[in-house]
Amino acid sequence: MSLFPKKDMFFDTLKNMSHHITKTATMFREGLNNLDEPEQYADKIKEMETIGDEYIHTIIQGLNKTFATPLERDDILTLATTMDDIIDGLEACSSRIFLYNIKKADQYMKLFAENIEKSTYELSKAIELLTKKKLLPMRENTVRINEYENEGDEILRDSLKTLFTNVSDPIEIIKKKEIYEILEDVSDKCEDVADVLESIIMSNS
Repeated sequence: MSLFPKKDMFFDTLKNMSHHITKTATMFREGLNNLDEPEQYADKIKEMETIGDEYIHTIIQGLNKTFATPLERDDILTLATTMDDIIDGLEACSSRIFLYNIKKADQYMKLFAENIEKSTYELSKAIELLTKKKLLPMRENTVRINEYENEGDEILRDSLKTLFTNVSDPIEIIKKKEIYEILEDVSDKCEDVADVLESIIMSNS
């Protein structure tokens, strides 16, 4: 009997969730190009975050009702919740953009958004491979996610150096510093997902 059933609600939900995360990251990046209405921007990302929560609820309900699962139960739940952390981080950032009434994203915010979006594309590809039982090929995607996380660290260093060098208004510094750090944390969350996937590869290969 195969470890992986031909069709599984957990894999279907994780795959749909990964596509939703990528869609959210794309929406987040594109929205930074037009922040005339930061409240509307934050509301749209909040809607995506709410949908993400529904995927988590589906996973939890499935775990409560299903005896046989395609992976260890803890692995499924950890993977889902870690993926959800990415959307939570994007929502937290969009909320700060609205709260601080930021109507123009700077180059570093855009660099972070591009970096995160690329990571979510790799995440989506990895989950697709997982649902097709192709575990070892996922390593190519997890390696790329780790590389993007390293780039995120570099963006944070550059952004803070530029901020403290060129901006004298302490309030402006506080606002931008927090946004940069939230975005770098989202990049870290992508790497957290990659780490979970690596653990699944080792446990099931």
